Amino acid sequence: MKRIPELAEAARVLIVDDERQNRQLLEVMLAPEGFLLQMAASGEEALAMAVMQPPDLILLDVMMPDMDGYQLATRIKSDPATRNIPIIMVTALADRDAKMRGLGAGAEDFLTKPVDRAELCVRVRNLLRLKAYGDYHDRYSQMLESEVGSRTADLVDSERLYRSTFDAAPVGIAHIALNGQWLRVNQRLADLLGYSREELEGPSVDGRVHLEDVEGEAEALSGMAAGTLDRHVVAEKRYRRRDGSFMWARVNMSVHRDTDGQAQHFIAVIEDITEWRMLEAQVRQSNKMDAIGRLASGVAHDVNNLLSVVLSYSEMLSQELEDNDRMRSDLDEIRAAGVRAADLMHQLLAFSRQQVLQPKVVDLCEVVNGMEKMLKRLIGEDVELVARVSPGGKILVDPGQMEQVIMNLAVNARDAMPRGGELTIDAAEVMLDAAHASEQVGARPGPHVVLTVTDTGVGMDKATQARIFEPFFTTKEEGKGTGLGLATVFGIVRQSGGMISVQSELGKGTTFKVYFPLAQGAVPPEAPLAPPDMGNLRGSETILLVEDEERVRVLGRTILRKYGYHVLEAQSGGDALLLCEQHQAPIHLLLTDVVMPRISGRQLAGRLRPVRPEMKVLYMSGYTDDAVLRDGVVNATVAFIQKPITPEALARKVRQVLGPQKRG
Repeated sequence: MKRIPELAEAARVLIVDDERQNRQLLEVMLAPEGFLLQMAASGEEALAMAVMQPPDLILLDVMMPDMDGYQLATRIKSDPATRNIPIIMVTALADRDAKMRGLGAGAEDFLTKPVDRAELCVRVRNLLRLKAYGDYHDRYSQMLESEVGSRTADLVDSERLYRSTFDAAPVGIAHIALNGQWLRVNQRLADLLGYSREELEGPSVDGRVHLEDVEGEAEALSGMAAGTLDRHVVAEKRYRRRDGSFMWARVNMSVHRDTDGQAQHFIAVIEDITEWRMLEAQVRQSNKMDAIGRLASGVAHDVNNLLSVVLSYSEMLSQELEDNDRMRSDLDEIRAAGVRAADLMHQLLAFSRQQVLQPKVVDLCEVVNGMEKMLKRLIGEDVELVARVSPGGKILVDPGQMEQVIMNLAVNARDAMPRGGELTIDAAEVMLDAAHASEQVGARPGPHVVLTVTDTGVGMDKATQARIFEPFFTTKEEGKGTGLGLATVFGIVRQSGGMISVQSELGKGTTFKVYFPLAQGAVPPEAPLAPPDMGNLRGSETILLVEDEERVRVLGRTILRKYGYHVLEAQSGGDALLLCEQHQAPIHLLLTDVVMPRISGRQLAGRLRPVRPEMKVLYMSGYTDDAVLRDGVVNATVAFIQKPITPEALARKVRQVLGPQKRG
């Protein structure tokens, strides 16, 4: 067998780049290696030089005027006189599409700017060696073809095709010895891990695979080699990159055997699935939170119906027992417990994104400044509050819910700093690009306002961070917290069209970032409902009460009759339609539950509007999973009362919808 020729030191390299400083930089890098360097400032100039005196290798910039690198590579590879010149494309475009386009144009390799000198020299020498190897085998195969026939030439062509496929494959490929040593890797795998091919070929793979994924690997390889396991195995594992980060990979492993069936080495095809795994984790977490939210909203709906009865009857009894202080005190305790339970239900609705919002265009700076005094009292004297908010960041949110978000984050920060510290609140406009938007499920690129709340507290580990937005999860001692504060923040932010992220480390504090889309244009003002006459909540109008829950229906009837109204009641939408047909006198108000079987409150109001256009509508619900409230967002012209209802609150809302009572 003849020896493969060594690489000539005086190889000619043509550098093609329209930027003079880029050509000079590459010249400085390659000159000490002894190459003969030629320079071209355009594609046309390079093409002429390559035809007149073909170089041994071309370093080609991609982005150039008139004729870009793809066009030049295509023309060089289509000319028989220059088609065998290897091309390395130098580009700032590191994405896969750019590389695939370059391969289609004929390039053999890629370098991403900024270029590393050591990597440049290795890539150039490797391609020059391959070219010398290819030229040698071209001549050798011609000799063999004349002496032995075309069979050996076919083998040479097959070898060349294999090498081209190996080096140009869009996935990582490694040949692994039976003892686990990496024998050969392609350039794609080296790029994925951030090493050179020389660094990967030789040492054991154990230093690059995450330790948790190595367990059992030696046994699996032995089983594959011995034939006791499947010949083809697919697994997912993590590889440690040069920068210390980890790459999730799907590894297809197979065994290469000789003609006698003996295992020679393993072939691993390694596909980067890091982004897919991140998205999978986000979707899994989002689905879990949505499932908990649906459960919470269902529970809140039923409990709010019960609390309506508890709160309303305790309030009415308390008003009738003016002379019995002891019984009034007991009823007040019952009512206080009911109010506390109602607050918890509102928090559950906030988490499950089922509470009613009344969004307005607000300046986040004004919201924070308006809360500054209250926040200072809330966090205590041992925590310093630093607000760095500039005006101009306008967002479309419910102002009251936005205040609750800031307050809950401040309380969470205070609890994380038991010995004092610093709480910083920042707000600024940012442009969310596609890369950052992809990190959050449902996020869209575009202008946003980001609210940043940072504390210098104890911080959190990864396990705690994964659960902080779950309802009832708390790190506090039993009885010290409900675990609904951050769950409420999560629900409000998501329902308002925003997103929230957390960064924390034990002993180094925590940072919450809340993103809201920037309000685009002016929102037209809507005519608000007239305020009720606080001096007179009574009335004599006719009200159609529709409620499928019997206790709540009886309660509503009792309250409305107490305030002087004439009440028609129905337990379903169908009963309400029949009652309207039979009742000839005017019906001034439809008071209906939103969520009912068969016919919802929205559908009922729609069917009654043509026959009773003068009738006004007031919706009530324990949660707002209905299109009439536009997925929980109610404007100022839609009348709605949130359960649990109480006598005075219901009377005020009814009077507000009906307008002032007509005299005489």
